Amino acid sequence: MSSQPDQRMARYVALNLVSQPVWVFDIDHRSVFWANTAALQVWNAPSLDELCRRDMGRDMSESVAQRLAQYQIDFVAGDAVFNEQWTLYPSGLPVSLSVRFSGHRLDDGRMAMLCEASPTDSHAPESLRSVEALLHTAVMISLYGNDGRALYRNPAARAAVISPDERLEDRIAEPAAYAALTLALARQGVATHTLSVQTPQGERWHELSARRCRDAVTGQDAILVSEADISAVKRTEERANFLALHDELTGLPNRSHVMQRFDRAVADIGNAGQEAALVFIDLDHFKDVNDTLGHAAGDKLLVHVAQRLRQVTRSTDLVARLGGDEFLILMVSSDIRVEVNRVQERLMKSVSEPLTINGTEVRVTPSAGVALYPQDGTDVETLLRNADLAMYTAKNRGRNDLAYFDERMAEAVRSRTELETELRHAFERDEFEVYYQPRVAVTSGRIVGAEALVRWNHPERGLVGPDVFIPTCESTGLIRQLGNQVFAHAARQQAIWSARGHDLQVSVNLSARQLAHPDLLADIARAIHGSGGNPQRLEVEITESMLLGHDRHLQDLLWSIEQMGISIALDDFGTGYSNLAYLQRFPIKTLKIDKAFIQSKLADQPLTEVIVSMCKLMKFKAVAEGVETAEQLQWVMAHDIEQYQGYLFARALPVAAFDLLLQ
Repeated sequence: MSSQPDQRMARYVALNLVSQPVWVFDIDHRSVFWANTAALQVWNAPSLDELCRRDMGRDMSESVAQRLAQYQIDFVAGDAVFNEQWTLYPSGLPVSLSVRFSGHRLDDGRMAMLCEASPTDSHAPESLRSVEALLHTAVMISLYGNDGRALYRNPAARAAVISPDERLEDRIAEPAAYAALTLALARQGVATHTLSVQTPQGERWHELSARRCRDAVTGQDAILVSEADISAVKRTEERANFLALHDELTGLPNRSHVMQRFDRAVADIGNAGQEAALVFIDLDHFKDVNDTLGHAAGDKLLVHVAQRLRQVTRSTDLVARLGGDEFLILMVSSDIRVEVNRVQERLMKSVSEPLTINGTEVRVTPSAGVALYPQDGTDVETLLRNADLAMYTAKNRGRNDLAYFDERMAEAVRSRTELETELRHAFERDEFEVYYQPRVAVTSGRIVGAEALVRWNHPERGLVGPDVFIPTCESTGLIRQLGNQVFAHAARQQAIWSARGHDLQVSVNLSARQLAHPDLLADIARAIHGSGGNPQRLEVEITESMLLGHDRHLQDLLWSIEQMGISIALDDFGTGYSNLAYLQRFPIKTLKIDKAFIQSKLADQPLTEVIVSMCKLMKFKAVAEGVETAEQLQWVMAHDIEQYQGYLFARALPVAAFDLLLQ
């Protein structure tokens, strides 16, 4: 078509004489540039001027606009011609036409579109609707010849190709994926694959369904392809898969990843004759960071620790975060102990380096436990458990240390577990019994009080002392239940002795865990109310260590106990770090001098004498513990200590034996 204006106008005049509707559409301005008389009738326009003023873009759908832009690109690229069935909507009424579209240059050089229309044959509504659906759908529909050349693309498919001449083989990014698709088509005639395709936006993931068919125009074999972009779904799936195997905060592999990696590592180890190690790492005092600076600061610290662990390990080692402040290193070597020891030095130094977070210098240290494969276990769960035990051994040795697992650690855990189980049964079978050790007035030799001490009547071991089971009760939380039983028994026994004319002060030990429990006051009140005991003749004993570093809450708690009428004694005095002036903040009336001072050598006795003198000066009642010989009692008498208890007078006794002493 000539680009000269006069030739173009002559062409317009000639086209105005034909009965076929013809018009020129300005793609850029979304309006009709020129139309012949037949086209005016199609568009239901009273004049060319009125038709040209219509804004065709106002109601144009996105898919139609996209299709017109594709036409324009193809017209510029070459002498493209399109024959399609379109439905126009002049005055809102549908008019279906078969339209031939070709490129047409305007006077200013822009590419417009020459539209030559003819009435369609009588189409069923379903046919018209299918054409519209192909135009507007987001599903990419393409028809390829057997040679891979594109015979047809709907607008969505045309927008997704880099070049109009692109073949099916060019479209699929991976040659192997294209080969698999063609093989499936050859065998079954249909195929649905999820694969990567080349698009103007780069590689995208499409679900591509292909089917062998015939070209309705030529009758030759063809391939009908439909594609749906599932890149967003694929990214979500990949993200979900990543999070399933990685820690979201640090990006390190997680426990599930370790399980999978370990199985592969074991297979490699067997083939190469190597060993493996699981290094279980816990950060010492990490909770202090969260408590003082907040969890956001704690998260920053964990991210930095993760980075440092990666820096001190080899690229072949697996560094994982198991959760909280727990990390793990899986390493493989022909000499695994040498490799672990090499990493240990760098690990301890790197993790312990100070770090500034929000203007505050923070420092944590690592405690690590090591379990070796296959010596310490052949499955990952066993190795993790054993490495965890070794880590706690490192903590017990003073933290910032590394310990290797040995079988004695597992035996200790088994013993603790068995003991815990037996203790729970002991509560169910009422196997605990309260013994009482007399507290004696030094001057008269009369029993003036009793300390309640619990014993365990084990059905097989016999009488078990508190040093065996009290620590386990503390660590498992059973101490509250046991403490409540002992206090209730002591209060009840005090009432019984009082009714028989024995005015004894009965004392009960409180553990640190009991002291920290929010229901302690309620537990004490309940025990007194249920037993009929006299709180004025009851006493609770605490140790010095319970007072150190505590705030106003502990003072208020002890004063509340004192207001209930119950006396407070400080047990094992002298073994902690308290000073007598500090003790005046608390309502303490009695100091029980630890037996280590009473049983000390002559060279150490001056310190004991200082403690006794200070007790007298500050008006504390002094009780000597652990008096076992006559010489020790003589020393107690010589220093005017008011009361004593110990094996010299009597051990802790069951109630019946204690009653005989009272008689």
